[in-house]
Amino acid sequence: MVKISGERFASGLSTKHPMGAYLEALYHTGFYYTFIGIAQVVAAIFLIIPRTITLGALLYFPIIINIWVLSFALRFEGSFLTSPLMVLANLFILVWNYDKLKYILPFKKKSTSEIKENPIKYSNQFPFVFFTGVIITVALIVTLSQFGYEAMPRNSYSDCEKQFKNTKNEEAGIKFCECIHKNGKPLDECPKEFENAKNK
Repeated sequence: MVKISGERFASGLSTKHPMGAYLEALYHTGFYYTFIGIAQVVAAIFLIIPRTITLGALLYFPIIINIWVLSFALRFEGSFLTSPLMVLANLFILVWNYDKLKYILPFKKKSTSEIKENPIKYSNQFPFVFFTGVIITVALIVTLSQFGYEAMPRNSYSDCEKQFKNTKNEEAGIKFCECIHKNGKPLDECPKEFENAKNK
């Protein structure tokens, strides 16, 4: 809603932070910024109405994929864990509604003229495999979000410093945090400085 009302999203994030710089630039794109906000709200409304949930998932999918890739690219703590989980939830809705989507997908369509009888007994194999797959995937995402990057910018300088306290890379970590939060250098430069300081 902040995008529609003309406020900057995550306004407390410094513009020296990679995500803060991105959001500040996005905020100054005029009606494009408002358009993104409207698209997100429309997708949310469609997702809570049972009749339009498939349309909502189709509309929201490119939005959440973009947020996910952006969060990982900029190592943004705010949506580093939640965005991939939301991508999975969105994919689940799309797969669940495959019978509605199959007519627009570019796959070879099988004849539906045959009438198949319902099995006498349903197998429990699919639910077990599905939920096991979901648990493993969520565990992998949580693990990656916690240990995927050795150095995370975090949302503030103090939070950034805390991750390196009492570690062997404390000095290199402080330089990384200063590079991001005090010097405002691009994210692709700061990890290189961190690695160089670590190897000294």
